[in-house]
Amino acid sequence: MAAAEELFYNNGITPVGVDLIAERAGVTKRTLYNQFGSKDDLVAAYLAGRDRRWRSLVSSAVGACADPVEAVTAPFDALRSWSESNDRGCAFMNALAELPDPAHPAHRVAAEQKLWLLHLFEELAAAAGCQDPAVLATRLLVLHEGALATQPLPLDTLPESTALARGLVRAALATGRPPRRETTIGR
Repeated sequence: MAAAEELFYNNGITPVGVDLIAERAGVTKRTLYNQFGSKDDLVAAYLAGRDRRWRSLVSSAVGACADPVEAVTAPFDALRSWSESNDRGCAFMNALAELPDPAHPAHRVAAEQKLWLLHLFEELAAAAGCQDPAVLATRLLVLHEGALATQPLPLDTLPESTALARGLVRAALATGRPPRRETTIGR
């Protein structure tokens, strides 16, 4: 899995063949097929592993926030940490670009990751007492994904995206509704 992740992330999914993965991992192609069934399933497993690590990082960032309002933008803080060791952009966006068929198992993993983040933003915004949490969540996702998309460029848009996100949250705060803290991050 480590060999596949390194190759897929650094070189792209399509150009990397099972032969190269097997060689890099020091196993036979038969072992890979016995373990994963197909290259498509191996790609899905690679993305699922990244997704678990990303969700864990985001969940920790959200959990570290005592203030529900701060928790709404915690995924931006998690992205700063994540980006330190993932400098080729978003593996999920890259997979969606390379694998446009919604029936592809890896496409489904990547799409579900994006939807999870959208739902998390909405849940956190509602818990913080923000008005129109679904609208705010969409805007936060657009900012978050924009920061990810520009990551490989020498722009460092994350600080500006984070500041804009915090401004949107402040503007959306509902008056008279006390923040709720409970969330279901794992959905």
